Amino acid sequence: MPTISVDKAELFERLGHHYTTEEFDSLCFDYGLELDEDTTAEVEAAIKKGLPAERPQLKIEVPANRYDLVCLEGISRALRAFLGKQDPPQYTLAYPPGGEKDLITVTVSQETQRIRPFFACAVLRNIKFTPMSYASFIDLQDKLHQNIGRRRSLVAIGTHDLDTLTPPFRYEARTPTNISFAPLGRETAHTAAELMQIYESDKHLSRYLHIIRDSDVYPIIYDAKDHVLSMPPIINSEHSKITLETKNVFIDTTATDDTKLQIVINMVASMFSEYCAEPFTIEPCKIVFPDGSTRISPDITPRTVTARASYINSCTSLSLTPSTIQSLLTRMTLSPTLSPDDPDALIVSLPCTRPDIFHEVDIMEDAAVAYGFNNLPDIFPQTSTVAQPLLISKLADVIRREWAMAGWVEALPFILCSHEENFSFMNRPDPGSLAVKIANPKTLEFQVVRTSLLPGLLKTIRENRSHALPVRVFELSDVVFKDTSRERQARNERHAGAVWCSRSAGFEVVHGLLDRAMKMLEVPRVGRGDGKDVGYYIKEGDDPAYFPGRAATIYYRPPPSKTSKTGELADELKNTLHINQDRDIVIGTLGVLHPTVLEKFEITYPCSALEFNMEVFLKRS
Repeated sequence: MPTISVDKAELFERLGHHYTTEEFDSLCFDYGLELDEDTTAEVEAAIKKGLPAERPQLKIEVPANRYDLVCLEGISRALRAFLGKQDPPQYTLAYPPGGEKDLITVTVSQETQRIRPFFACAVLRNIKFTPMSYASFIDLQDKLHQNIGRRRSLVAIGTHDLDTLTPPFRYEARTPTNISFAPLGRETAHTAAELMQIYESDKHLSRYLHIIRDSDVYPIIYDAKDHVLSMPPIINSEHSKITLETKNVFIDTTATDDTKLQIVINMVASMFSEYCAEPFTIEPCKIVFPDGSTRISPDITPRTVTARASYINSCTSLSLTPSTIQSLLTRMTLSPTLSPDDPDALIVSLPCTRPDIFHEVDIMEDAAVAYGFNNLPDIFPQTSTVAQPLLISKLADVIRREWAMAGWVEALPFILCSHEENFSFMNRPDPGSLAVKIANPKTLEFQVVRTSLLPGLLKTIRENRSHALPVRVFELSDVVFKDTSRERQARNERHAGAVWCSRSAGFEVVHGLLDRAMKMLEVPRVGRGDGKDVGYYIKEGDDPAYFPGRAATIYYRPPPSKTSKTGELADELKNTLHINQDRDIVIGTLGVLHPTVLEKFEITYPCSALEFNMEVFLKRS
């Protein structure tokens, strides 16, 4: 959940009441927000010490999909409506006196399809900024960039002083050497290629250079006199920068996702339209696309959703009338009306600031918030179910209990790990068809879903090197493998793993641990060539994670499947001739870990490890 910081005095003035911290915390909770911090005490302490201090701030956590609440204007508007102090604002498009033919036109060139194909814009006329509203305007853009814009990779916003520009505008894509302008904060013009080098050392802008750096063309916006407005998503131009004296603001948004583009342009324009001479009015623009089609931007037409009072009552265990629900939804900045055709239905008009609402269930949730979750009745459900653990979990608990009573400590490492830890650190090759990889990992430590429990256990030992020897850790949890035969293209397997670390290798320790686990699972030990139907055995293995000659593969012989009388006679013959090894399956490995594996995990003592698949022991009908 994003956290926003708003001026405490300004917010309380807009709400028409000065709350105590406890009162405002309660109000936020009722609306579904969370007051994270009130900096009043810190500010007062700094003032007493004679230190410089800003005005007290309220830090509020807001839902990630409520983009209308990430600025002072939006949160004060929502809370005023929630408190019944104002009706939901009605946003309207204000056309010039000449109508659509006098709209500002932006022509999009074909080359932009190669880099950032989507464009939208809007104009706010006769706006009046104050230092606080100006700072909020800039902060909203930054919040949207980081949140829905995914650090400008999906959506980038540019704001300009319209009075310094000459419409119509052109949105083009040119080679970096053919773009030259003075960027924001600089008086000297540079080519786009030069700017990419200049901003490599910039702490703020360097984070966005990769978005377009490798492209052969960069997006650029020009006015009729070839003045540059911006080079999205990197920097605006110095020529069109907005100031406190700006009266008319041109807002441009470029994107790689059209849905997010429309949300962002609507949000920026609607949030700050309250500062226009005629509040909540937005002047649209006309966009001409490469194929000749046109669009009026922004599109703030309200969406409509039908909600049924019976559905809302069934979900909340209430008995509210449609008119009561109508008043509740009004407090959530929605505009509901009673259906003339169905006494149970409400036609809910959704403003452009509420893209988070998709379904009737979202309407029900808003009605419940307005009613108060704490006010909902406590009732017993009409149906009852008895929970029980999964069979594999019950099986895992048997081994978990035994290993814990044997003095081993259970570890809970992450299920994600780096690609190196999963493969090269374990001396195991990556066939490319084994591990599920994260498409866009946040860090190098979380690149793949583990296919073995051992890397996590070895990292646990590495981080506990100061612990007295021996270190005995185990884990019973899932690993994941690619599986193209499944609908989800992957499967989970419950594994049991353990690592012994001491001054001696301890192969016999993990071997004994395996024997104890099998005894508790009632799986007998069998010989490789004997005629027993069910059991396990080990034989020398060649897993590169283990020291040569000190590694073993664990085999399991499952019970024979139920067959016809002829099949039973065939199985009996195989048992007599000791040729039933074709049923034996590999379920795991154990042995002394290779010194290179221990070196990569920065472990200086020898270790022995054990890992096997538990799924094979489930009794299947």
